[in-house]
Amino acid sequence: MSAQKTYIFIGRSGCGKGTQIDLLSKKLQEKNPEIGINYISTGNVLRKFWENDSYSNRLSREIVEKGELQPEFLVVYLWGKDLIEEMKGSEHLILDGTPRRLNEAEVLDSAIRFYKREDPTVVYMNVSREWSTARLLGRGRHDDDEEQVKKRLDWFDRDVLPAIEYLKNNSTYKFVEVNGEQTIEQVYQEMIEKIGL
Repeated sequence: MSAQKTYIFIGRSGCGKGTQIDLLSKKLQEKNPEIGINYISTGNVLRKFWENDSYSNRLSREIVEKGELQPEFLVVYLWGKDLIEEMKGSEHLILDGTPRRLNEAEVLDSAIRFYKREDPTVVYMNVSREWSTARLLGRGRHDDDEEQVKKRLDWFDRDVLPAIEYLKNNSTYKFVEVNGEQTIEQVYQEMIEKIGL
């Protein structure tokens, strides 16, 4: 079993992935301080992309302003570019917010195989639609109005759930489902126990 771990975090908006990834990263660093972490967040990569002002950037911003899902080719290009440029082969890999569609899950699977990542673990932070809605509306962000939240949760149900099913039924992956509707500490304890860290 490889010392380098691979974790793919998926869950509805507001499920607390970022918080749990921070806690997991600290745990990994404590356990093996000599192993670095390559953390790729699709959301962060996209936000950085929107800072520029090319034709592609503008088209992508229009999509996000409508609360819609970015096209597969663009997201795959962005996280794929990060993998190609940043992977050294000796580090832990944590992916956050990908895949968001079935096609993207298949491309991600090809990347996992290409980089010979052993025993990749999918951490599905499962929260209900109602729980996610309450969390997102409670954050008070400008892009979290009721219509935008509904659109984001609609595309999760329509597009992301089939990608989750694909990974769940793929024998390459250890699939771990964590109840995200608990305290941060409870979620963390359940996650650590289930991933066996």
